[in-house]
Amino acid sequence: MLRHADVWRAIDRLAAKHGMTASGLARAAGLDATTFNKSKRKSREGKLRWPNTDSIARVLEATGESVNVFVGLMGNSAANGEKRRVPAISFVEAARGNHFDEAGYPSGRGWDEIEFPGAPDPAMYALRVTGNSLEPTYRQGDILIMSPAAPIRRGDRILLRTRKGEVILKELLRRTARRVELRSLNPSGSDRAVAPDDIRWMARILWASQ
Repeated sequence: MLRHADVWRAIDRLAAKHGMTASGLARAAGLDATTFNKSKRKSREGKLRWPNTDSIARVLEATGESVNVFVGLMGNSAANGEKRRVPAISFVEAARGNHFDEAGYPSGRGWDEIEFPGAPDPAMYALRVTGNSLEPTYRQGDILIMSPAAPIRRGDRILLRTRKGEVILKELLRRTARRVELRSLNPSGSDRAVAPDDIRWMARILWASQ
């Protein structure tokens, strides 16, 4: 039987899969930003509300996902309140040491673990934000859920490692055969352009707790 909570869970997971909050997903679909807010999921009298089919159709169109994918996001272990442990490390440590393999997957020492609901991507890991270098986009204590396997598109926020060992967290502005252009998440920081051949790997931010 289809449950109210299953449909709302799928919306939250769809947003996280594309690196957005539920409000961001609504805006991307041309809906009011409050369409999927927690407060909209019940009436003042406590009666459960369902998202309408037009809203679901619009978010699927905006994300390029199919109905089958949406249905798949309703299930798995998170539906029973279960969580999966994923590797975690601070952004400072990630930038400082050799904590990734050649493809950008967690490797070596220095990692611990955190619990994350569902964790549908087996490649995901967590970065803890420390300091103020990513403000105002991300602040001290925020958790960024990353995936080295997720597809990356213009506008995504990514973690990138160069062949010289530099680890960069910025927004992808543009990618061509000759250069990858990156925007700083901090207004006082500098934008960058990197040659594709100078990039060892990139990982996309799937979700952020703020």
